[in-house]
Amino acid sequence: MNTASPPKTLSMTQVLICGAAIVTLSMGIRHGFGLWLQPVTMDRGWTRETFAFALAVQNLMWGIAGPFAGMLADRYGAFKVLLAASVMYALGLVGMALATSGLAFTGSAGLLIGMSQAGCTYAIVYGVIGRNVAPEKRSWAMGITAAAGSFGQFLMVPVENWLIASFGWQQALILLGCAALAMMPLALGLKEAPFATTSAGHQQSIGQAVREAFAYRSFQLLMAGYFVCGFQVVFIGVHMPSYLKDQGLGPEVATTALALIGLFNVFGTYAAGVLGQKLAKRHILAAIYALRSVAIVAFLVLPLTPMSVYVFSSVMGVLWLSTIPPTNAVVAQIFGVKHFSMLGGFVFFSHQIGSFLGVWLGGKLYDSTGSYDVVWWIAVALGVFAALVNLPVRETAIQRPLPAAA
Repeated sequence: MNTASPPKTLSMTQVLICGAAIVTLSMGIRHGFGLWLQPVTMDRGWTRETFAFALAVQNLMWGIAGPFAGMLADRYGAFKVLLAASVMYALGLVGMALATSGLAFTGSAGLLIGMSQAGCTYAIVYGVIGRNVAPEKRSWAMGITAAAGSFGQFLMVPVENWLIASFGWQQALILLGCAALAMMPLALGLKEAPFATTSAGHQQSIGQAVREAFAYRSFQLLMAGYFVCGFQVVFIGVHMPSYLKDQGLGPEVATTALALIGLFNVFGTYAAGVLGQKLAKRHILAAIYALRSVAIVAFLVLPLTPMSVYVFSSVMGVLWLSTIPPTNAVVAQIFGVKHFSMLGGFVFFSHQIGSFLGVWLGGKLYDSTGSYDVVWWIAVALGVFAALVNLPVRETAIQRPLPAAA
């Protein structure tokens, strides 16, 4: 009989500090990619669709690689996955700077960075949180980490804008590649003891866990809602700087707008994590998606001024990544934490399919119509859809058959 004791958990403070710092870097760097759209396309002579397609591939590859990165983290621990991801992130950023063709740019900005993000963002860090933070504090801890990613967006956008202005877009990417390597020492703080195997409790293989989740209606609804989240935020994050410039507003307005999204996202994600311990998470998610649609409609119908952009960015910032804590907390609540990083990766895959369509359609429809209007209204309709599909989600733990007696 196996009497091995469970591995010692990490300090919650250590997990939150190191996990938050990693997410700050990984999410902060990518949040400013929209600032490179015009410098890169003008210098290389590419269309906006070429740049947008590379970032669309990045988001799709992030989603495809997410479940596999989650499987590895669940099986071998997050530490090794984080080390590999930080190196790939750095190589991808340098590759973006050196690429002279659309294909090479897609390979670096799309494939390499997309795969790296699967191994150094929320699903991997949240897996460590799920295993080392008590269930009653889990939603709050996830909110703290998501807020850190939001702070990274607020911090990194002006930094990246300054790097481009001071050193040029190519050198700025190389410097960011060096910054990505800082995730390697931070990963030491998330290095867990070897996972013990035990015969106690309900045991599931990876295949069983996947089949159970995909057959469960609430998991399907969460994936549908998260698809919309990806479509909206990546379209806005990548294309809004160019949209504002097309409307005659200066580049400083776009930089401030992205920074405000990051700043107010800190408050929104933290609030969502706290509220997730007190209110039904499905109601929180439905409210977030509905309010996004209201905010976009107001932004489109009101006169466009720098102040209206700043108000819209602040409101969207509160709603930006606030879907992450309640969505992931529901997954852990329903299925437990044994396969949490993997299942979180599958939910995020749906998010990234939406991200792919949002960023690619933004470039495609702009090149064909000369306007972003159609994509804005698609984002409004999808927000209403996501609000509705989250309402029937069941948050209680799934009922599994008891293991047979030995």
